Amino acid sequence: MKVTQEKLPASQIGLEIEIPSEKSKQAYEQVIKQFARDANIPGFRKGKVPRQVLLQRLGQTRLKAAALEDLINDSLQKALEQEKIQAIGSFELRTEFEELLAKFDPEQPLTFSAKVDVAPEVKMGQYAGLQLKAEEAKYDEAQVEEVLAKYRSDKATLIPVEGRPAQLGDIALVDFSGRFAEAPEGETPAEIPGGQAEDFQVELSENQFVPGFIQGMIGMNSGETREVPVEFPEEYSSEELAGQSAVFTITLKELKEKELPELDDDFAQEVSEFETLAELRESLETRFKADQDNKTSANKERAILEALVQLVEAEIPETMLDREIDFLLNQQAVQLKNYGIDVNQLFTQETIGPMRERLRPEAIERIKHTLALAEIAKLESLSVEESEVSAEVARVRKQFPKGDFDPQRLLEFVREDLLKQKTLKWLEEHGTIELVPEGSLTPTVDESDADEDDEETSEAATSVEVEVVGED
Repeated sequence: MKVTQEKLPASQIGLEIEIPSEKSKQAYEQVIKQFARDANIPGFRKGKVPRQVLLQRLGQTRLKAAALEDLINDSLQKALEQEKIQAIGSFELRTEFEELLAKFDPEQPLTFSAKVDVAPEVKMGQYAGLQLKAEEAKYDEAQVEEVLAKYRSDKATLIPVEGRPAQLGDIALVDFSGRFAEAPEGETPAEIPGGQAEDFQVELSENQFVPGFIQGMIGMNSGETREVPVEFPEEYSSEELAGQSAVFTITLKELKEKELPELDDDFAQEVSEFETLAELRESLETRFKADQDNKTSANKERAILEALVQLVEAEIPETMLDREIDFLLNQQAVQLKNYGIDVNQLFTQETIGPMRERLRPEAIERIKHTLALAEIAKLESLSVEESEVSAEVARVRKQFPKGDFDPQRLLEFVREDLLKQKTLKWLEEHGTIELVPEGSLTPTVDESDADEDDEETSEAATSVEVEVVGED
């Protein structure tokens, strides 16, 4: 079988394949035998249909088409093996099938053209000696105090308040009902949907509920009823309420305050597995420091990957791009399911096309990261030992004992991830990453762009009705 290769754009290889006449005839005769064995034709036993009857009943075009399809599939697979071509995905005919069928003669040689996607050739710019900046996430001891304060608040005892009005930090039991502040002339202001409740317990803390709701309760006494004006934010979740003025009638029925437990060893034993408050503090400090270190490492990795995107040159084949987009879509579907959203309502024939198009830039960037790291690992002869792979696989299985892992895929994933981490470490060691204060590299978001992003997000998500008192 004669095969001629041609390099095409977008990481494709064109193949012109010439099939000898004896192979064409063999494939055609094989198809006739197969149809003769399987055909059910009245008046003839199965497998005993004469050749001429079979040709008359099924038609030569149908038989030729079946033979031609088998020839193309078989010869293309053998051509890839013969030429040692590592194809990605399935082939695509460059010669129209109908054209091939029209001139197909089982007694003559057959020549056709096809193309296949292959792994792209990668060219790297100067990757050693990168001069980069990354944000440093620093540990703040206030984080520990915030956690301890929350633990104390969660374990607080509620004590009835006497002799004073409501203040921030109190727990109030209220009845309330809300109505729009304005109405057409001659009409009574309408009630707010979901804006009524009885015996509702609320903590009087800032930034809770609709702006003005909590502030309007400060200074109320038990048994008092007050009219509290509020303004719904312009970006409120319900379009019907966004930007609207409203009035809530609030009756304060009970008022309690929190009595916080002592911050001592007994408290530490109650809220954790530690015996002393010092051990609890040390554990929290260690955890937060590790979190900040991991965040800084992630920032360094991001800086390196962003630089590599600018240094790598590769024509990404559509097959590879489609697979990456599929992966990103599957990730989104899993996340949405975890939020309780019905993905079947989001991933429809009308939305899937635009969603795939929006994901193309991210998919291209991710592929470039992978290609660049793999090329650098090859150029620098970086590798991972099998003992490292085995140890990491064992760690993953121990961490997720109930995980249903495909052994081979887990092995490949671990090997690729370890090599990626080793390559990133090499790049960091052979370059300079200046750590700068957190937030200094974060781009300023234009409000109009943010609004557009919010609109796109809302279009891509299901509409969920939220009670007006649930705004946080």
